[in-house]
Amino acid sequence: MAEAIERIKTLIIGSGPAGYTAAIYAARADMKPVVYTGMEPGGQLTTTTEVDNFPGYPEGIDGPTMMMQLQQQAERFGTEVRIGMATAVEFSDEKGGIHKVTIDNDKQIEAETVIISTGASAKYLGIPSEQKLRGGGVSACAVCDGFFYKGQEVAIVGAGDTAAEEATYLANICSKVTMLVRKDYMRASKAMQHRVNSMDNIVVKYNTEVDEVIGDQVVEGLRMVNNKTGEKETISITGLFIAIGHKPNTDIFKGQLTMDETGYIVTQPGSTRTNKPGVFASGDAQDKIYRQAVTAAGTGCMAALDAERYLATVEAEETVAAE
Repeated sequence: MAEAIERIKTLIIGSGPAGYTAAIYAARADMKPVVYTGMEPGGQLTTTTEVDNFPGYPEGIDGPTMMMQLQQQAERFGTEVRIGMATAVEFSDEKGGIHKVTIDNDKQIEAETVIISTGASAKYLGIPSEQKLRGGGVSACAVCDGFFYKGQEVAIVGAGDTAAEEATYLANICSKVTMLVRKDYMRASKAMQHRVNSMDNIVVKYNTEVDEVIGDQVVEGLRMVNNKTGEKETISITGLFIAIGHKPNTDIFKGQLTMDETGYIVTQPGSTRTNKPGVFASGDAQDKIYRQAVTAAGTGCMAALDAERYLATVEAEETVAAE
């Protein structure tokens, strides 16, 4: 027999800092939120060993513990956290309309409001030695993890504005930064290239790719290969930063929500509202600029407040219509 369709007030898709913060605020507003965690419960922070830049943790905290505490805080106020992944959506165009979401290709959910907090995934090179040392010196966020390599020698892979910006950030705290650029030119803007070239401790290697990340438990070195000559070179480093872009986890919303050319959900200025009434987007699914846990949490708060106000206006209009 087919499972009955469940109707809820607030559905939160995703369980990173944005999703759990939205849940905390929604639960306290008696919106009875249900969170579906997605494939990576806790989001990108579960792959981060130390979080030193989130307010309120003077001694720092490891990512998985922080996310577990955020989940517990959300549950304390009545949030229901479920393991599962949204696999299809059908958003209503009408204010006060019901949004339909399919979980794990099977369970049907109907929601008055939906908060999207599906995050983004950093792009990696995909070579085995790199994957083995993720969290052991391989990182996709220099701003998050660069502090741990203060005074040390590191390398960064990438050629765009983000890579150039992160290289200069690292150069201010590390003794030497080796920048690997796959082609014979950088894609970064002229201004960003100038910043890179003005730093004495940044060495740019063109036509160069990662051959192997060296180390058993932590990064100890890097073997590079020149893709023109085939010549290989090994350097000693303690950290490798991958800056080749992020991909927002928004594929299932294509055709439903307005997005930019790379798939980030477009929200109305100064809010988390999408082009569908009652659907809100927060965290890295809509933020391609800052991509920090604290900013994701902030937009999660905004989404819950926006959803609460939306529900209040719908209720008020229904009351007036009934009179």
